[in-house]
Order: sequence, then structure tokens, then C-alpha cells
Amino acid sequence: MNTRFDNVPNRRAIVDRRALAEEIAAIATDDPALLRRDAIGKLKDALDAGRAEIARRLADRPSRGLEAANAQAFLIDQLLRLLYDLATQRLYPLSNPTASERLTLMAVGGYGRGEMAPFSDVDIAFLTPWKQPPWAEQVIETLLYSLWDMGLKVGHSSRSLDDMVRQAKGDVTIRTALLEGRHVCGDVPLYEEAIGRFKAEVTHGTERQFIADKLAEREARHVKMGDTRYVVEPNVKEGKGGLRDLHALFWIGKYVYDVDRAAQLVDVGLFTPAEYKLFHRADNFLWAVRCHLHLAAGRAEDRLTFDMQREIAERMRYSDRPGKAAVERFMQYYFLQVKTVGALTGTFLTHIDEQFAARGRRFGLPQLRRRPRKLNGFVLERGRLALPSDDFFVEDPVRLIEIFHLADLHELEIHPQALRAATRDAKLVDDVRTDPRANALFLDVLTSPRDPELVLRWMNETGVFGRFVPDFGRVVAQMQFDMYHHYTVDEHTIRAIGLLARIERGDLAAEHPLATAIMPQIVSRRVLYVAVLLHDIAKGRGGDHSILGAAVAQKLCPRFGLTRAETETVSWLVRYHLLMSATAFKRDLSDFKTILDFTATIQSPERLRLLLVLTIVDIRAVGPGTWNGWKRQLLGDLFEAAEEVLRLGHKQRGREERIAAKQEALAEAMGWNEAQMSAYVRRFPEAYWIAEPDDVLAHNARFVASVGDAQLAIDAQVYAERGATLVTVYAADHPGIFYRIAGAIHVAGGNIIDARIHTTRDGMALDNFLVQDPVGRPFDDEGQLTRLRTAIEDALANRGKLVERLKAKPLPRMRADAFRIEPNVLVDNRASNRFTVVEINARDRPALLNQLAHALFQSKVTIHSAHVATYGERAVDTFYLTDLTGDKIASGPRLKTLERRLLDAAAGKPLDEAA
Repeated sequence: MNTRFDNVPNRRAIVDRRALAEEIAAIATDDPALLRRDAIGKLKDALDAGRAEIARRLADRPSRGLEAANAQAFLIDQLLRLLYDLATQRLYPLSNPTASERLTLMAVGGYGRGEMAPFSDVDIAFLTPWKQPPWAEQVIETLLYSLWDMGLKVGHSSRSLDDMVRQAKGDVTIRTALLEGRHVCGDVPLYEEAIGRFKAEVTHGTERQFIADKLAEREARHVKMGDTRYVVEPNVKEGKGGLRDLHALFWIGKYVYDVDRAAQLVDVGLFTPAEYKLFHRADNFLWAVRCHLHLAAGRAEDRLTFDMQREIAERMRYSDRPGKAAVERFMQYYFLQVKTVGALTGTFLTHIDEQFAARGRRFGLPQLRRRPRKLNGFVLERGRLALPSDDFFVEDPVRLIEIFHLADLHELEIHPQALRAATRDAKLVDDVRTDPRANALFLDVLTSPRDPELVLRWMNETGVFGRFVPDFGRVVAQMQFDMYHHYTVDEHTIRAIGLLARIERGDLAAEHPLATAIMPQIVSRRVLYVAVLLHDIAKGRGGDHSILGAAVAQKLCPRFGLTRAETETVSWLVRYHLLMSATAFKRDLSDFKTILDFTATIQSPERLRLLLVLTIVDIRAVGPGTWNGWKRQLLGDLFEAAEEVLRLGHKQRGREERIAAKQEALAEAMGWNEAQMSAYVRRFPEAYWIAEPDDVLAHNARFVASVGDAQLAIDAQVYAERGATLVTVYAADHPGIFYRIAGAIHVAGGNIIDARIHTTRDGMALDNFLVQDPVGRPFDDEGQLTRLRTAIEDALANRGKLVERLKAKPLPRMRADAFRIEPNVLVDNRASNRFTVVEINARDRPALLNQLAHALFQSKVTIHSAHVATYGERAVDTFYLTDLTGDKIASGPRLKTLERRLLDAAAGKPLDEAA
């Protein structure tokens, strides 16, 4: 008797095959078409009822993922058997079958394993002894058309035994699918012959190659999915640490040891009972998430997107806790499970590796140079750091830190048995947290000039890191529910430390020339590494993580062995780790008060250097695409301006020197004589030269020179450094010009990611916009650019009602819609000596900038510069304003009205005044 579905209770409530068979037998017609139609109708009803019953059970017991997955496979089994009986007994019966008129139907792949999500493909294989006879062709065709008519997605193959063997030998995907082959219905001796030949002719003697192929396939899949298990919108099936990784372990175990169930991996020594328990828990949880995902989406969906995360958290009955939303608690548990899968995978594969390794050659697991040394009681086993006895950590728990220190110092791998023992004994490290030797060893690992990221990752996988630094343990697997951060907090932190080490080694000099150049000047090297470790340590505590983190640093740094002065600097860096990016991306760097306010907080060149490098690695470690040349330019400009102030004692000489240098470079690039250059320089205010980088200054100069006395000219070119298109508008200045241009760009399908507004002394506006298409690519198609120019010309000439065109353009549904962001307007009259600075925080959406600029136009203020920054779903737009006479907006009622209009615009309330 098949025990595959023993864990599914009350199976008859899902589908009653006997009752269905009787209903089909009772269909009284000799017409094959009518018989098939009526039978399919009954089977489709049974499929819908079975799915509904499984969904109801999952809703009642939302964490029973494997039970739901097994129940889906059970349901499909019963329907296939009924279909097969219908086809072979009533539609195409054989009174005297020949030896070739035999057919067996196998479930393969995940369905063969007995696990299916609600909308998974039905993967089946038909086998015949030799060439397919006409009878088998009729049966197969009937089954397939019937399954399609029932609305099922089918993956199928039809092969003879010889074809099966030949194709399985040549294609590892076919071999993997057949590896899990299971008899569903049809000729049993034929199925047994197929399995016997598969084992004897395909798998026997090819174990090494299969393992190598599976590891290579796994690596390729991980790279495609982001190469980390901590992406914040993970793929439950294909992502790193997901179901496919668990399946790969089972496939390898089955291929090598011919096990039928994952539990048997314990019997063959690949898992301990405790490790199998972890395997089963992760498997069950991931299947629950996947089944809920399919049901919530109403289709096959394996990506846990932001909008789905809330839904699945609710379905799985997670609730809010102080300081942590239900969705964050759910995702933290998700990441803890995929972390477990990662640890199990490493141990499992290295065990297999040990058994199948040729001399000095193993299956692509991380390899480092090995230098046998005398290693403080640890032993080297085949070049890997191992334990002399199972109780080695118990004898001296400091060794739980020392093993990672030695691995880093001598660039050694750690034996999987030693990692397994470290995982088991991690709690012993609680007793040596305050031990000076343990802390000194940990600090050495953290600040290693070699590869601290790799060793800290090992330490995190075993749980030793989170036990030794409990504050770090609190952020392990903790996600941040937003679109800006791509990784969990612990993954982001470890990546940032790795980036810091690479910058220090000079590996990233081309991408980070300034940071690479100043690293040798940094005196407080270990302060910087500790600050990177602690900068996000207080996330998820329900308050400002910068302030809370600074307090954590005050407590932890002395334990690590840092001096009082070092502790103060680390605490300061954690407290202000967002200051430099906020100033560079949200403030006008051409306003000198911005620089003075920034340096008043920084106070020393050493802190400035430390903060720059910390800011760079923090941004880079957020995720792919968050770092770009534009951010490098802004941070570099702020660093140079601040350094000049700090070095010259708050004099503005450095600013004048930078402007002079830019003007000299422009004159050289344009080939202008002194008179031409002087005439051009007189037209632009000082702020223009500070605000724009050299390449944009040169582009603007060429453009202005080429258009002569024209009252309107528009240029667009791809700005590769920023991954966007630079749109330059040169036009006679007038009130409302900015909001009209912003609206026109949106009407043309563009998305503004940065805007710089300049007015010449002779009344012309020179505005530079960085524009992307809705999916973040340069806006560079010739048709797009033509529409863009036309839209801007129409808007500035007041041809057609811009507001009506904006209303008519539907807003696409954005991923940001999954997030609730309360609009906020901050008005600051102290941030600048000349301007009122207004910062608006809102959920990012198309036309947001236009609506904000329109609100400013309605408020009768002049916009002098705009700074657009996006952090995932959050937009932060900052404007430098004056009233129409050029003064700050000082009146209380007027500021209140301005704030209300901006709040309405930020909230997306429709524009009510014609343009």
C-alpha cells in the first residue's frame, strides 16, 4: 500500500475516487465525445471542490505547508487514475493486448515527490516498452486533452524505455525529474523495469558528475536570483535558501543513497536527527508560504513581493508587536528559515564532498589557500580547520571565537564537523562575552585586512556571532519593510564590512577613487570597522535607530577593547551615520550655510573622512543599483567643501577656488578666449557653478552657445553616469515654468529623479532634469524624446490645459502602493541665510514633483533649486524658496497655507486650478 499521503487526514473529504468512479460508470452513453465531456465535467467539479477543501484546511491550520502540498498531489493522483481508467476501459479498451500495448503513467519532479502548490504544473511521464503503438497514442492524447480541458497546466513527456535511458543520460534536467518518478497508474511491471534500468544504466557510476552538475546549476540559479538568501522580495521556490535548495539536498541524497524520503537522510549519516528536524521545519514553513502565495495570487506565484508579504503574514496569523509590525515578524521568521537551509546545505554538501572527492579536488565549495601551521590545539584535516575532540569547545568556550580568528589569519576553510559543533555549542559563548581574549580575537576578525566578510558570514551562519554580540543577534534575519533596502539588516551589515575591506585593499579604486585615496589617511581604522558593524544595530526597536544605536555603541565598544576616545567616535558615527547622505542628497550644496551647518556637527577632518567612507559602504550595501556616479559626485562635492571649511577655519576661500577651477576648466573645454568666458560667467550666479559638475557645465555652455537668442530650446542626451537622460530646458523665465516642465515630462511618460533650477542674470531659465522611464532606465528612445520636447513646448506655450492632460493620464499601479507613508512637510528658515527650505516626504509616484511644484506656484513663491531623492517607495523632495521679492517666507499664516497646499499635493489630492 502506498504510504506517500499518510500525513493527509480524511483524504476522502478531498476527493472520493470510488464515488466518482461510480458516477462516471453511470454515464449512460455510447458516444465517446459525450462520455468524455460528461466525465470531464464531473472531474472538473471534483478538482474545484478538492482545491477548495485543501484551501479551507490551510486557512484553518495555516502553518501545515507539507500537508497542503501532499494533499494537492493526492488530489491530482486520484483524478489521473480515474481519467486513465476512463480512457483504457471505456474509450479505448483492449480485449487482447500485445506485449507492446502497455503503458505506464509516472508522476515526475515535485509532483513525483508528492508535493504540489495549488497552481503548480502537473508533471507526468508516459512510458511504453518500445515504439509507441497507436493505442497508447490515443490514450495519451485523451489524457492530455482532458487535463487541459480541466484547466490544469501540464508538463509531459512520452518515451520508450530506450528513449528514457538515452535522454536521461544526456540531460541532467530530465534525469532529475525521473529521479523522483513515482507510479500513478498503468502497467506496474513496466514501471518497475523503467526504474531498474534508470538505476542500472543512468545513475550508477555517475554520482560524482550529478553532484557537480547540481552544484553548478545551484550557483547559476543563485546568481540569477540575486546571490543572497536575504533579498527582501525573495523567490520562495528558486531563491537562495528556498525550496529548490532543499530539493537539491534530497536529490543528491536520493541519487547517491537511493533514499525515498528526506527522513532517510538521517539513516545514511547526511543529517543528524536534530538537523533533519530543522530541515523538516524549514520545508514545512516554505511550503506553507508557497501554498498561501498561490492562493492569494489565484495563480502560480513564487515571488514574495511587498504587497504579498502583508497578505501572507495575515493569512499565517502573525500579529503586530511593540516596535515590530506583523509583516516584519513574518519575514524575520522567513529569513531565519532560509538561513537554516543555508547552514544545512553547507554541512550536507561538504559531507558528500568528503566521500566523493578526488585528491585535492572537491565540488566547487569555497576554497582558500591552506598553510598547515601549529594552530593552538586545533588540527588540520585535509587542509581544513578541525577539532581534536567533540568537547573541544566545551573545555574552553573562547575557542568558539578563536576558530574563526584562525580561519581568517591562516586563510583556512573550517571543517563541516567543526561548524556543526560550533552551531551546537554556540550558546557556550554566552559565558565568555566579557572575556578580554575573546573580544580581542573578535575585533581582529572584524578588522581583518584579508576577508572579514567571509569569516563573519560563517560566524553568523553558526549562530556564534549573534550569541557573542546579542544586539547583533536581534537584527539577524530582520527585514526592513520598504523598497529601498534589498537585504536583511545582518546581511546588509556584513556586506558593508566586506565593501570596507575591499576599499581599503584598493580593489574598488575605479568606483570609489576618493574613499580609496583617503583610507590611508584615516588614523582610527578600527573605529571605522566597529562603526560599520554597529550603524544599524538598533533597527527594529521602535525608535530612532541612530540615537538608540549610539547608546549600544557606548556599551559595546569598551567590551571590544576600544579606548574611551574610540568609543566616543564610534558612538558619534553611529548617531550621525545618515547625516552626510541626507545633506548631500536633500540640500543645496551651493548654499554655503548648508556646508557650515554640516561642518558644525562634523567638527574634525578625521570624523569627516570616517563619515564619508561609512556613508559610501552603507549606501553600496543597501543593494544593487543604489550607488551611482551622481551620488558619488554629490558626496565628493560635500566632502571637498566641508574639508575646505574645516581646514581653513570656516573661511569661504575654498569655495572661490573651486568656482575658479570649474570656470577655467570650462574655458579650456570650450576653447573660449577671456572676453567670451567673462561674458558667459557674468550671466550666471555663483550658486550655478557650485551646483553643477564639470561635464554638465560644459554641456550647458555648448547648448546655450548653439541656440543663440532663442527664447525656448530643449535638449536631451543620455547621462550614462547616472543611468538617466539629462534634459536641459533653456527658456525665458516666468512664474510656473518649473511645474509646467515637470508636468510635461510626466505627460510624455518620463520620471524626474533630479532637478536643478537656475536663472541667469538676464532673465533666462536654465533647468537641468534627470529623467528615467517608469522602470528606471534612461529615457532615450527617439519617439520618447520627440514626445518629450513637444510636451514641454506645448506646456510652456500654454497650448492645451496641462492639468486636464495630467488627470487624463492614468497613474500606473506602483509597487510602492504596498506601503503606507504619511505625507510630511518640514519648513526650515534656519537651514539657509537666503532661502526658506521646504522638505516634503511622501510615497513616490508619477507626477509627484509636478503636483508639488504646482502647489508652490499657487502659493506665489519662487523656486531657486529643487533636490529630488528617492529611497525605494519614499520620495524626499526639497525646495529652496523665496517670495516674489526675493526674501524668505517669514509670515506665519503664509507658511501655514504653503504647508497645507504641499500636504494636499503630497497626498495626491487632485489639482483644481487650470494651468
